[in-house]
Amino acid sequence: MVSHITTPAAEVLAALPDWVTLVRAPNPGPMTLDGTNTWLLRAPGQGSIVVDPGPLDEGHLRAVAGHAPVAAIVLTHGHHDHTEGVPRLAELTGAPVYHPPVGEGLEAGGVTVEPIATPGHTKDSVCFLVRYRGEEIVLTGDTVLGRGTTVVAWPDGDLGDYLESLGRLAAFDGRPALPGHGPALGDTGVAARFYHAHREARLEQVRAAVAAGATDAGDVVARVYADVDRVLWPAAELSVRAQLDFLRRESHPPVAGLDAT
Repeated sequence: MVSHITTPAAEVLAALPDWVTLVRAPNPGPMTLDGTNTWLLRAPGQGSIVVDPGPLDEGHLRAVAGHAPVAAIVLTHGHHDHTEGVPRLAELTGAPVYHPPVGEGLEAGGVTVEPIATPGHTKDSVCFLVRYRGEEIVLTGDTVLGRGTTVVAWPDGDLGDYLESLGRLAAFDGRPALPGHGPALGDTGVAARFYHAHREARLEQVRAAVAAGATDAGDVVARVYADVDRVLWPAAELSVRAQLDFLRRESHPPVAGLDAT
């Protein structure tokens, strides 16, 4: 039986690089964990690159703007807990905003940010490979979280895309993962492979639930996510709908004629 995961998918990173700063937004909750992580990437004496300004919270945004000058604002995806504060932060700093999908890389004072297309959590999800002084880190947004697992936000999110994106991230062994929520992890590749295995195991549970007579997404959630706090069931249902859609497209026999809706 695959159980609900609430722990980190890889060892927690002991310390951030000295050119990376975390400013956590004050919006904790079941879906945001300790709050949205706003990451600042900055070479000494240079402008900061801000990743995911977070919610429209004046204190938080002023704390981020305090790391002036801000050279650029970039986003991992369009969910409001990452983007709601963008207009205000842009107003405070005058920095340009790069909305996903970010096509070109960025550079500020020797810090380079290269986008990695990682759709799945959402259609527009992007991760970033960041390099400075020979170090590499990966900003994972909500594709890989610092604790627990993430939702495939169907219908915008797609399970097939998500599995492919996890396969892409699995190549980044040894690079720390700086997520959109939760603690930083020591190894992106390890976390991505854990996520992939967990998602495949959940998919098998969904197959079994449908074969046993589950007739809709809500019924599947009740069977497969019985160990999960019910406050998370609406999010689990999004992932289940993505799983059912994936199985339908794969024409798997147990779900013949069953739609994700």
